[in-house]
Amino acid sequence: MDFIRLTRRHADGLSLVDQIAQSISQAVFEQVLRPGMAVPSVRQFARMYDVSTFTVSAAYQRLVAQGVLTARTGSGYRVAPRARTTVPASTQPQGWKPPQIGESWLLADIFADHSIPIKAGCGWLPADWMNEAGVLQAIRQASQIRSGQLSGYGHPYGYFPLREQVAASLEHHGLAVDADHVLLCQGATQGMDIVARSLLRPGDTVAVESPGYANLLLSLRLAGFKLVGVERNRDGLCLESLQRAASRHHVKALFLNPVLQNPTGTSLSMANAFRILQLAEQHDFWIVEDDVSRDLLPGNAPMLAALAGAKRVVYVSGFSKSITPSMRVGYIVAEPDLLRVFAKTKMALGLTTPELMERTVHQILRQGRHRRHLQNVQDRLRQAHDEVGEKFAQHGFDIFSEPRAGLFLWARPAGQWREQGSARLAHLALQDGIWLAPQTYFHPDGADEGWLRFNVAYCRHPALWQFIRRVGAGR
Repeated sequence: MDFIRLTRRHADGLSLVDQIAQSISQAVFEQVLRPGMAVPSVRQFARMYDVSTFTVSAAYQRLVAQGVLTARTGSGYRVAPRARTTVPASTQPQGWKPPQIGESWLLADIFADHSIPIKAGCGWLPADWMNEAGVLQAIRQASQIRSGQLSGYGHPYGYFPLREQVAASLEHHGLAVDADHVLLCQGATQGMDIVARSLLRPGDTVAVESPGYANLLLSLRLAGFKLVGVERNRDGLCLESLQRAASRHHVKALFLNPVLQNPTGTSLSMANAFRILQLAEQHDFWIVEDDVSRDLLPGNAPMLAALAGAKRVVYVSGFSKSITPSMRVGYIVAEPDLLRVFAKTKMALGLTTPELMERTVHQILRQGRHRRHLQNVQDRLRQAHDEVGEKFAQHGFDIFSEPRAGLFLWARPAGQWREQGSARLAHLALQDGIWLAPQTYFHPDGADEGWLRFNVAYCRHPALWQFIRRVGAGR
C-alpha cells in the first residue's frame, strides 16, 4: 500500500485518522483498491506505518460508516462491493446526506455517526491522542483474573481497589475521604442522574449554568425538574444571577462545572467559589460538582467539595476526558450515609457497574506512564489553544475566554452570523461535513446569540477555516 502517505505532524491540519481515511478513499476512487479487495488488518497496518491500532481502527470504522469498506468477522476489512466514495477532495462519499441537527442527533445518533469528518464541536479527545500502549497493557492485566471473580454482578459500590485509588487521588486536591465515600458509576453523566434522582423529586427547581452541559439539561428535564439558568461568566458563576435565582425560586440544588467548564472553558476563581458556597449555606441548596475535566488542567483551581466538605457538596467525576469515553467509568463522592442512598438508586436503575472496566481503569492509573500521558495531553491542548485562538482572532471572532487548557473555546463570529444565530451556521457547516455545536444546545432557555463551542483539538483542519471564509462568518 505505497499510496499511503502519513506525516507524524498534522498534515495541513489533518490528524492521522483523517490522513489514513482520505488515502484509502483516494485509492478506491482511483480504483487502485477495487471492490472486494482486502486491506491490511488493523494490526498489520499499524506495524507497516508505525501508528497506533486505535488510530487505524478509528479510520477503518469511519470508512465502514461511509460505505467505503466492509467488515466481517473472520475476513477482516474489504473494499465495499459498491464503494460510495467519489471525489476525495470532498470530505464525504457520494450520496452522503448530512443528519438533521437536533436533540436526538446530539444525544444519541452522533455517537454512532462516523460519517462527519471534521468534529470541531465534539466533546472528546481525538483517537490518536490516546495512551494506546497504556490502555492495551491495562486491558491485558485486567483480563488475567480467574473467571470466578467475574461470575457475579460485583459490589454495588464498585471495585474496591479503584475506590481506594480515587480517594487517594482526591487528597492531592485537599479532599480528605476514604473508599467508603466513593461510589463507582457508568460515567459522570450517570453519576449526576443518580444524585438528582436521589436528592430531588419531580417538580423541584434546580439551578443550572447558562450556558451549561447540554446532556445534563436534557437529563434533568426528562426527570421532571424545573430549570432556572444562572449566567456563567469568566470568573465562574455570575453571583448576582445565582443570588436572584435562589431568592426568587426554592432552589433545591445547583449543578455546575468548576474547572474548564463545558462549554465555555472557564474555571472558578477562588473568590467566586467561596461566595457560591456561602449562598448555598444561606439558601440551603445542594451543590452537585461535575469535575470531569480537572485532569486536563496543568495548574490548580478551586474544588468546592474540598473547600466545603462532602456535607454540602456532592462531587462527581470520571475518566472520559483523561483516559477514554468508551471506558464509561465515573464516580460519586459523598458522606457515607448519603452514599448508601445513592447506591440504592444506582442498583434500582441498572444494578452494578462493569467491574472489568473498573479493573482496567485501576490498572491504567497505577501505571507511571498515565501521569506522563496527561502531561503530554495538557501540552498539546495548550499548543492547540494558542494556534486556534490566533485563527479565531484573524477571522474576527469574539472569544469568551482564553483558558489555554482543556478542550473548549466558546466563540462567536462577527457580522451577520451574530444576528442569524449559531444554529443556522451549524446547519450550513454540516452540509460540508463539519460538526459545530451551537449555543442553543447549552442554554436552558434555548438562547442563541451566535456563540458556538469549539473543541480545539479538532479545529486545525483547513476545511473548517475555508468554510468560515466562504460563508463570511469571519466578517
